[in-house]
Amino acid sequence: MPEAAAATAPDAATAERALARLLEAELATPVPDAVAAMADAIRARHGDAARAVLFYGSCLRRGVVEGVLDYYLLVDDYAAAYGSRFLALLNRALPPNVFYVEIEHAGGRLRAKYAVFSQRDFAARAGGGPDARVWARFCQPARLVWSRDDASRADAVAAVLRATQTAAAQMLAWLPGEAREQRVEPASLWTRGFRATYGSELRGEAGDTIDALYASQPQRYARVAALALASDARFDVRADGDALCVASDPAWRAAARRAWSLRRRAAKALTFLGLLKTTLTFDDWVSYALWKLERHSGRPVEVTERQRRHPFVYGWPVLYRLLRERTLR
Repeated sequence: MPEAAAATAPDAATAERALARLLEAELATPVPDAVAAMADAIRARHGDAARAVLFYGSCLRRGVVEGVLDYYLLVDDYAAAYGSRFLALLNRALPPNVFYVEIEHAGGRLRAKYAVFSQRDFAARAGGGPDARVWARFCQPARLVWSRDDASRADAVAAVLRATQTAAAQMLAWLPGEAREQRVEPASLWTRGFRATYGSELRGEAGDTIDALYASQPQRYARVAALALASDARFDVRADGDALCVASDPAWRAAARRAWSLRRRAAKALTFLGLLKTTLTFDDWVSYALWKLERHSGRPVEVTERQRRHPFVYGWPVLYRLLRERTLR
């Protein structure tokens, strides 16, 4: 029996403290030297403005350093993070900015992409906001590879805690049923939730790939769901075998579903604008985007050299084909 269902749910304050301890220990788990070396290279590019570096994504999940490592860099503010007013303006107007970096390490070459958020914007997006990118990623396992000081570390941990609570509450609202009390299976909560959040972006992951997020650590996700839901004063939670019985206001759940229907459309638009912005910050972004699509969808994406060199002029037929074939959703 998963630990999540082994006992009656604690009160909200106790559950939040337990969830915070779980996430803090998870974030503090040591990382390979290669991951730490790349984090150092990333923060060095932004000088004293860097507050914390978070590592997440498929390389963490698979325990590898091949491919492209994924990071978030949290900074004090955008003006201090760049020598360019233009980049600071872009980051402030439509966070995050996304960059690509390569370094030599231990006789090999490491590759990474990283997103830049101010601590303030990251915390705000962890609590909701116009799209799900922050809370849908950081309810998953992550590592706090580096932090500037104790305050920066505490702020990063608090934001990850908030992201996890936001994700659990939102995903609860997407479960079927109109009764006040729902029987919540952790697998259903997370797989349905991840499919919804990934579906709000222009991404090429197949359903099986998304479902593997939960399958990689089912006991961890069961425990996190139990604590995150119990820490929310809007819910009454009790154990029910391997599941949870969660009582919540059906009107709130209906309103949350309606709000998500609108936000999902806005999120796709923001994702598209973010991809356009990335062309200004990401070296050779066309090759990277094609590699990413092929890797996640399992389908080759053929483009001509002219389309590769001038994607905004000649690449629209390829984009239309990818959307029509649902390689991009």
